Amino acid sequence: MNATPPVSRIYLVDGTYELFRSYFGAPKATTADGREVGATRGILRSLFALVREPAVTHIACAFDHVIESFRNDLFDGYKTSAGVPDDLMAQFPLAERAAHALGIVVWPMVEFEADDAIAAAAERWRDAPGVEQVVLCTPDKDMAQCVRDTKVVCLDRRQRRVIDAAGVMEKFGVPPASIPDWLALVGDAADGYPGVPRWGSKSAAALLAHYGHIESIPDRESEWRVSVRGAAALAVSLREHRDEAYLYRRLATLRVDVPLSEQLDDLRWRERRRKIGSRDVLGRAQHSREAPRARAPLCDRQQGRQEGRPLRLEMAIPLVRRERTSDAPALCARPEGARGCLRPAGPAGLAARAAPRLCQPSAA
Repeated sequence: MNATPPVSRIYLVDGTYELFRSYFGAPKATTADGREVGATRGILRSLFALVREPAVTHIACAFDHVIESFRNDLFDGYKTSAGVPDDLMAQFPLAERAAHALGIVVWPMVEFEADDAIAAAAERWRDAPGVEQVVLCTPDKDMAQCVRDTKVVCLDRRQRRVIDAAGVMEKFGVPPASIPDWLALVGDAADGYPGVPRWGSKSAAALLAHYGHIESIPDRESEWRVSVRGAAALAVSLREHRDEAYLYRRLATLRVDVPLSEQLDDLRWRERRRKIGSRDVLGRAQHSREAPRARAPLCDRQQGRQEGRPLRLEMAIPLVRRERTSDAPALCARPEGARGCLRPAGPAGLAARAAPRLCQPSAA
């Protein structure tokens, strides 16, 4: 009887976050026919750096194929694609195909969101035989609700910080199970719901650390067993907006019933697929199957020479012009982890919540 091969860790990547991060942090780049592909190049670099890590054996990447989801039917103010640059929206299908070509399972979400797919995958496989840990590659605070002790953790790849259940408690003041309630009271500007008036992160954490969930918080502050500043006003606001708070909690709660067709072994990374070097990745029909070999980024070339293996990361996206905006930092021209590797700061705003490291050191 054959033993089940060890899985070790499953890495689940928020492709939407990675694409936004690349769009606002990486240099602009266009193809011969004038299409912008800079963000796609950036996410390919990011994903390629991830799959080269020795611990990464199983990986999937979820995208918001469309920004809108079932939550828009629940609340008119929920986030939409309004204001998202057209040349960024146009790269979502391209980035999905590129990630697939890299050998990564891709989940393009339409009715649900990328976060829902990640939550469903974590719930399904965290207790599977051979799974040591599920790593959620995203800094988004709503993903903290999926954390389970040290078995399911969040990884902020930019800051190289892992957040387990103790880390969630330290950061938010509440356990993972109370994160949807915390978000409902405080609000989430990125997702478009305002929270309950007068409630802030500290007051929400103080009450939820004791009561756990919104419905357990008494209406009258005189019944509270927690002392908080402005308790009377907070109690009045919660009484008046309790129904809205329940709605916001529903918006903040990630769905774990997303229909994912893959089995766990399907997530095993098997290196690039047949079309990794094909211009089909860009949706450009060519007479020949393979695009001309292009030089990989300097960081990757130097790393490849050190390891004695060829790299063909970028040949799927031929360039004719590269532009640098005021927001776009220069590419790192040093080996990964080298002293002086540039770490740019991204622009402020919802779409660029975190700036990328265009050359990331390998994990120790």
